[in-house]
Amino acid sequence: MGATRRATISDVAREAGTGKTSVSRYLNGETNVLSADLRSRIEAAIKRLDYRPNQMARGLKRGRNRLVGLLVADITNPYTVGVLRGVEAACHALGLMPLVCNAANEVEMERRYLQLMTTYRVEGVIVNALGVKEETLRPVGDGGTPAVLVDRSIEGLSADMVGLDNGEAVKLGMRHLLEQGFDDVRFVVQPYERVSSRRLREAAFRATLEQARRDRGADAMPLQGETLVLDLADVDAVAHVHEAIDRHVDEASKAGGRRVAYFAANGPVALSVALHLHARYGARWQERVALMSIDDSEWAELIGVTAIRQPTYAIGYRAVEFLHERIEGDVEPAREAMLPGELVVRRSTVWHDDD
Repeated sequence: MGATRRATISDVAREAGTGKTSVSRYLNGETNVLSADLRSRIEAAIKRLDYRPNQMARGLKRGRNRLVGLLVADITNPYTVGVLRGVEAACHALGLMPLVCNAANEVEMERRYLQLMTTYRVEGVIVNALGVKEETLRPVGDGGTPAVLVDRSIEGLSADMVGLDNGEAVKLGMRHLLEQGFDDVRFVVQPYERVSSRRLREAAFRATLEQARRDRGADAMPLQGETLVLDLADVDAVAHVHEAIDRHVDEASKAGGRRVAYFAANGPVALSVALHLHARYGARWQERVALMSIDDSEWAELIGVTAIRQPTYAIGYRAVEFLHERIEGDVEPAREAMLPGELVVRRSTVWHDDD
């Protein structure tokens, strides 16, 4: 055999003095039909030739390759990294191999990657994407390939879904801010028309705000609040929102130095707001503004920002479990697993004048 050619199953059979069928049975674990002497010869031949079976080819021949696709909107997002850890652990436990595709927040790239996954004949797909539409996923579903959605639902598509209980997470955060005495709250979110999780969070903010207003006594300080849409992909739009934040904070300072609260819908939004406030007001910007975020990034802990921590590992793990059950033949109606967030209180929202 030449040094540049990898050993094949035919080479192993020839070395062991048997046929390819016997070697195939050995590789598939059907050793009970082989004699002890034949098993020993095949094992020795595999070792001498350093034979490594082509798992993809073997899987396709059997109709199973144990490959599952994972389409993510942005692999640089700490949320995605946490979900990936759970996906990897669950795949290892269940004997699956993840094929990770990063769409980099490009809708066209999402479509292309989904097409690519079908060519690899993945056994299932986990989707955490930005703009995937029902018709884009239809070739996957129509081909008998199950899909599980993470964090974001897709209009018109009935599929299992795993993610944060967005409504309860926002209520948890708002309840904390109100208990700390904040009566002026701004909710900052990326464009939410196409992303279900953002829509749910923004709607929960407005609903919680309105309920709090109804619950307040007539002699209480009026409760103020509004939504700011921060498009991180548009430099001019970001600058416009930052200017609105400056006006709001400056007006609050002129009205008696009252601290205002900003509730960021996710980690990237919170980072944009924090960086701007630090540049505008210096290292002690939190004397003016309380910042809270859904997503508990490492930098949030470093500077003391209160957060709603998402169970990202559990979300990724459960998504794979759902997918594995579908691969194994589960046909029950689409299921949801909306997991609770954890409030992590830090200095940002409990700052006192003497701090």
